[in-house]
Order: sequence, then structure tokens, then C-alpha cells
Amino acid sequence: MIFLKSESEIEKMREAAQLVSRTLAEVAKEIKPGVETGKLDRIAEDFIVKNNAKPAFKGYGPKNNPFPATLCISINEEVVHGIPGNRKLEEGDIVSIDCGVEKNGYFGDHAYTFAVGECKTEDLKLLKVTLESLYKGIEQAVHGNKTGDIGSAIETHCSNNGYGVVRDLVGHGIGKDMHEDPSVPNYGKSGKGERLRTGMTLAIEPMITRGTWKVKSLSDKWTIVTADGSNAAHFEHDIVVREGEAEILSTFDYIAEITKNVILESSYG
Repeated sequence: MIFLKSESEIEKMREAAQLVSRTLAEVAKEIKPGVETGKLDRIAEDFIVKNNAKPAFKGYGPKNNPFPATLCISINEEVVHGIPGNRKLEEGDIVSIDCGVEKNGYFGDHAYTFAVGECKTEDLKLLKVTLESLYKGIEQAVHGNKTGDIGSAIETHCSNNGYGVVRDLVGHGIGKDMHEDPSVPNYGKSGKGERLRTGMTLAIEPMITRGTWKVKSLSDKWTIVTADGSNAAHFEHDIVVREGEAEILSTFDYIAEITKNVILESSYG
């Protein structure tokens, strides 16, 4: 079932999304070679709790194997759902950090992939193209379009650059639940899929690889990696479907202030 949000609900969602944005920026301050991913997770959880919200990911999932952390931290060939711990970031890593919060009964959920120190040119290009594809998808998230228009825009841009578009994992609706209908694939055909209507709130999140689109799960039953070991990137925004132009509830501006990231400067902003 798809829930159209009122303006008052959208304001609550904006507050949750902005808190995720600020949390990612707090984490960004500590991203450097040698830092343990567990430390980044603790920083995020402390910041969320101090802002009167709850980490959305911690405890999420099946009762026999709930996700144990506040952040999903996925490095290099890890696409999503990596579990923080004592692993240390290394020079040249690319690291996706995905964060979710629940505040005042509504969820925010978005992600950014960081370059750790000096990275390979081919990895920086992957980040740039993936980020660009996110905004190309958002451009299609307007009243009257279909979810296939979003997926087609993302897939076309990434495929034209020779990248794999993960199919087993997709974006989603968001609101009072972290995952709501509809599913928002990062591939598809224009004019196909669920019709978009004003007031729909979506988490659009391209997951793109330098190699195959195929993925597999690790033994922890959470971490998803590329089947061929190629590096992957992941960016995510929360948006509201509107007439003419989608509204982005989350922002990367706080991250940009800290990292002065050339990836952002050379993309859609």
C-alpha cells in the first residue's frame, strides 16, 4: 500500500532526513586512514540519541539475526549492509555509509560513499557517475511519471559509462516505516512501473559497480558484495514527488562543508 503524505507529515520527514544528513557529516569528520569503522558507528549513534531520535537500523531485521549497528559501513567491493567493527579504513578505500533514524514517528534514510585519502582515478569516476545518476533519477520523480522513468534514467547513465547496475537491491518508499511501497529499482523502462503521485515519499539509492551487477551475501547474512570483487558505490536521498520537480528532503551540503569533496563539486551539487 502506498501512503501519500500530508505537508505536516512531510515536515516531520524532513526533520528526520536532515538529522541523517547531519549525522553523516559528523561521521565525515573522522573518515581517514586508520580509523576503525566501529568508532564511526559510535559517533553516529551518540549524535542521533543526543538529538532525541533513534537509530533506525539497529535491531532491524529477523529476530535471530538483527542488524547490530547504527550504520551500514560498506568498503570497496561491499555494496551495502556492511557491519561496523574493528576493521580500519585504509588509504584508497571507498566507503559507503548508510544511516537511518526514526524521529517523531517518521524515518529518514540516506547514504554517501566517501573516498578515503588518495583514491584511484577509476574509483573516483565511479563515485562521480553514481552520484550523477542519483540526481538524474530524482529529476524523473515527478507527478505523472512512473518508477520505471527513475530506474531508466539511472541505468542509462551508469550503463553508458560501462558500470553494472545492481538489480537485487532497490530503493523504496519511506515514511512511518523505513521501507514502504513502492519499490524503486535502479533499472527499468520509461513509462513502466508504479505511477508517481504528488505526496509520495521515496528513498532513491543507486548501487553501482565497476564490474558485474550480480551480488552475493557473506556469511554474516547482512553484508552484500559484488560477485566479481569489483568496487561499488552507493548514494541515497529521501525525496517527495511533486508537480514539475521533486523535492529533496535530505542534503549532502553538510558533508560538502567538511570534505570539500571534488566529487560533489563536479556533479549535481
